[in-house]
Amino acid sequence: MSLGRAMTAAVTGMGANSTRLNIIGDNIANSNTIGFKRSRGNFGDLVSQTLIGATATFSQVGSGVRLIDVQQIHSQGALSYTGLDTDMAISGSGYFMVNGTVNGQTGNFYTRAGQFHLDENGFLVTPEKMRIQGYGVTADGQVNGSLGDINLTASNIPPLATENVSFTANLDSEDAVVAAAFDPTDPYNTSNFATAITVYDSLGNAHQLDIFFKKTAGNNWEWHGLIDGGDLTGGTAGVATEVASGTLGFTTDGRLDTEVINGGTINFLDATQNQVIDFDFGPSITTDGGDGESGTTQYSSRSSINFQTQDGYTTGSLTRFGVSEDGVITGAYSNGEVRTVGQLTLSSFQNPQGLHKLGQNMWAETNDSGEPLVGIPNSGPRGSVVSQHLEQSNVDLAEEMVDMIITQRAFQANSKTVTTADSMLAEIIQMKR
Repeated sequence: MSLGRAMTAAVTGMGANSTRLNIIGDNIANSNTIGFKRSRGNFGDLVSQTLIGATATFSQVGSGVRLIDVQQIHSQGALSYTGLDTDMAISGSGYFMVNGTVNGQTGNFYTRAGQFHLDENGFLVTPEKMRIQGYGVTADGQVNGSLGDINLTASNIPPLATENVSFTANLDSEDAVVAAAFDPTDPYNTSNFATAITVYDSLGNAHQLDIFFKKTAGNNWEWHGLIDGGDLTGGTAGVATEVASGTLGFTTDGRLDTEVINGGTINFLDATQNQVIDFDFGPSITTDGGDGESGTTQYSSRSSINFQTQDGYTTGSLTRFGVSEDGVITGAYSNGEVRTVGQLTLSSFQNPQGLHKLGQNMWAETNDSGEPLVGIPNSGPRGSVVSQHLEQSNVDLAEEMVDMIITQRAFQANSKTVTTADSMLAEIIQMKR
């Protein structure tokens, strides 16, 4: 009886729309889930009944509807600024690779949710403590291309002993010549001008190096470098010790003409001995073949230090970090140093819709998705990393609500088919009476 087939077809329609409502409900429930990708149900008609008409032509009557598959829509979600260094989003294609355990399965998984943080061991991890995968760095801060866990605080930066000290200054040409010889025990009364700079030994200990300038005859000056004896091997605390000295000669128009450097080999207490520090006062004309005016000068102006620098530093620990569009993680350290500490990778797939959803914002690769194509962001098919942002769900609530109304009406219409067929069957039963 065709009325029975009508009821069966309507029941399949009710079931299909129930499933569709379930999909819509899941989308709406995850409208605020970071990195969530909405789904849609794809439906198809069932095999139709073929009828042979009186004219030997074929006619077909449908048998209802069925769910073909649930398709994931991997479109871009909106990016929202958070201001947190550990929050990251992807603009474009690709997925963060993480390693850990999901639902009892251990291995590499993939996510668009960049709500990361540092765990107690300094690893960059997800809220479920799964470790983000990327490239490490060599001792000198170069990306080594070895894929693995990203640890940002595995070790402090080791100290670097000072090797070079540079000054840019002006020594007043109108200063009087100091007749008395320079006296390390009375440096301020036997010199015209002084400055100080901090230098570091092989252990990262800081030491104050005082530089005194003393004008001699004509356009010539002496300079003397002093360090407290308590900082030196065999020295006496409170007694200044001269560790370097030299002379500076200027032309009649105030440009630096000659430099003489004496000493500069220092034995800091408990550190590596015979530490050599090179002193530079600028590109002198005769000594260096320079212009004599872009470094230390002797003009008729008050003596002053315009610039001074040294290349040593103490040990440092990570204080914060930033991530570039190509995934390079740059760390800022407590000693003022900035260096690369790692690089994120992104994974792309030939068929992202073939990825298997595991929950916890995670996907796993399948035969349908293909193998992950792992590489650095902004290369090949992979998008870029946007730091201090999170990717919002790509669910459009307005669209979902409209789909919900359509689904509800379709379900109601199918239920009406069932009740109508039932009424028609009742009429047939009544014929017996």
